[in-house]
Amino acid sequence: MVLECKHVWDYISGYLDNTLPADTLRLVQEHLDHCEICSAVLDSTRNILILTADDRVFELPLGFSDRLHARLDEELNNRMQTSE
Repeated sequence: MVLECKHVWDYISGYLDNTLPADTLRLVQEHLDHCEICSAVLDSTRNILILTADDRVFELPLGFSDRLHARLDEELNNRMQTSE
């Protein structure tokens, strides 16, 4: 059985937590060995976990929150329009 990227993404958390069954772990690892995109998703997820576990506090640039919320609203609206 060969896993598609969308399946590997579902397994990323379990892969990082080392909670996948042995056969699934093997399939995910084989996919990661050959897929640059999924390897990048894995690395990004790992980096996010490292950053969120960091106790340091960073001050966000002025207006960042407003820009973030506007971008999220825009993305949600775009997705809603394309799903109709």
